[in-house]
Amino acid sequence: MKQFDKIITDKQFDEERALYNIQDSRVSKCIFAGPADGESVLKESRNIEVDACSFSLRYPLWHVKGFVLKDSTMDELTRAAIWYADDGEIAGSRLHGIKAVRECSHILLTDCDIDSQEFGWKSAGITMKKCRVNSEYLFFDSRDVVLSDVVMTGKYSFQYMENLKIDDCTLDTKDAFWHSRNVVVKNSLIKGEYLGWFSEGLTLINCKIIGTQPLCYCKNLKLINCTMEGTDLAFEYSDVEADIIGNVMSVKNPRSGRIVLDSVDEVIMEDAAMECSGDVILRIGGVRDTEAI
Repeated sequence: MKQFDKIITDKQFDEERALYNIQDSRVSKCIFAGPADGESVLKESRNIEVDACSFSLRYPLWHVKGFVLKDSTMDELTRAAIWYADDGEIAGSRLHGIKAVRECSHILLTDCDIDSQEFGWKSAGITMKKCRVNSEYLFFDSRDVVLSDVVMTGKYSFQYMENLKIDDCTLDTKDAFWHSRNVVVKNSLIKGEYLGWFSEGLTLINCKIIGTQPLCYCKNLKLINCTMEGTDLAFEYSDVEADIIGNVMSVKNPRSGRIVLDSVDEVIMEDAAMECSGDVILRIGGVRDTEAI
């Protein structure tokens, strides 16, 4: 067990900067709430562990370096809880305040329940495992992010992101990955509208994709062993290499590349605003047909 110079337990704090700049300390079973309604209770702390605590004050963990937050609760009044923080672990905790994490780096989140609009903005080196997340604009303009075994609901997810890896996740989102770069999604369910528009280097492997007008205006788009449901007007003006199992409702004006699939209800190659030469190829008896549709 890690040794700390100071242990604070079973206390209540509500003053402004109540534990400002504490170092090498463990804070356990404390309540951060009260009539003083003070902000920034743990700001600028170093090498701290926060265990089984309850927060109901704004901005508690700003500019914190080297921290563990576990088995704790941040309610809806804990606005903008963790900003400009580095090298942290958050485990078994409930983060329910708006804008919970922003401009942070090297944070691991495990077994957390997150209900936070605008979560994870402009951050780097974030890893999320076995979490439930409800958020709008999740991880906006962030980079070097890894998600595994995450159930996500929300809108407008993963915009302007770079270097994102997702595995074994369920994403229920209005749209996702707009203007993103270098994103790999494996073994996941992605449900939404207008998936991946304007992305560059998006790769989907063993995924199920549900929703209208996916994957348009993409560069270097790859689909490997994916299925699609309710996907009409797919791949418009995209540079794409796709291997799709089953049926696609309609494909429209792929700019370049090859889309191999079992069946398609409609291929639309008309009224294009740019030159489009992508091929749509039927797989017959498990083998690609020799001629494009």
